[in-house]
Amino acid sequence: MAEDKEQQPIIIKKIIKRHRAHGGAWKVAFADFAIAMMALFIVLWIMGQDQEVLEAVASYFKDPIGFSNKSSQFLDGRNKNIINPNTVDAKETKEEEKKRLKQLGADMISELKQDPEFSELLDQIEITMVKEGLRIELIDNENDLFFDIGNLTLKKKAELFLQQIGNKLAKLPNKIVVEGHTDSRPFTGHGAGYSNFELSTERANSARRALFKGGLPEERFEEIRGYADRILKDKNNPLSAINRRISIIIKYKNVEVDTRSLPDINKLK
Repeated sequence: MAEDKEQQPIIIKKIIKRHRAHGGAWKVAFADFAIAMMALFIVLWIMGQDQEVLEAVASYFKDPIGFSNKSSQFLDGRNKNIINPNTVDAKETKEEEKKRLKQLGADMISELKQDPEFSELLDQIEITMVKEGLRIELIDNENDLFFDIGNLTLKKKAELFLQQIGNKLAKLPNKIVVEGHTDSRPFTGHGAGYSNFELSTERANSARRALFKGGLPEERFEEIRGYADRILKDKNNPLSAINRRISIIIKYKNVEVDTRSLPDINKLK
């Protein structure tokens, strides 16, 4: 037995250690990072959108198949707020039109200044850019230049002034909105139920008729608005004469009606 053990060969086992590659673990980590970044940018984009887009996105995640009306609009691109390839061109076109309307306002003031008859009225005109387009605002004063207190009929000089404006606006293809505003003085005439809403609307219509006489075609008027004293120019003094005014808005092309103009910017004088 001792001899058999001595005759057995000695076996030496060598373990060779090899360095293996890291495999795909890093790819998984990188993919997670990329997804997280994408989610971050989507969240940032959504935070910058208006309520309609937020509702559309929420509807999509609630109803991915697209059965609901809002999510289907989001999926097929019918939502008017979803960015499309024409957005940049549309912005450029609007900027060009904005410059053109600003120039129109400046030219109009310059031409009207040449007539000394309108010098007093020119001090009461403001031309500003608002969300809908160019706003020409005729602001009354303590001398009641445009309307007598509680009266819906334009004074003669004011009517001629508006006819001159209508003649110049007739050269443009843009739609026109006319607004009437009053102060907060209660209106007591014309029977029960007649209020500053009726007065402001009828004054706006008086201005519309003057613009029409000046050459502005009837089909160019898109809307007549009567705001009464709901949008005061001087909120600290609701009875102030400057709250009594007529606003003529030359709308941007292809812009939906906005029920209220935004605060004045880029005032022209």
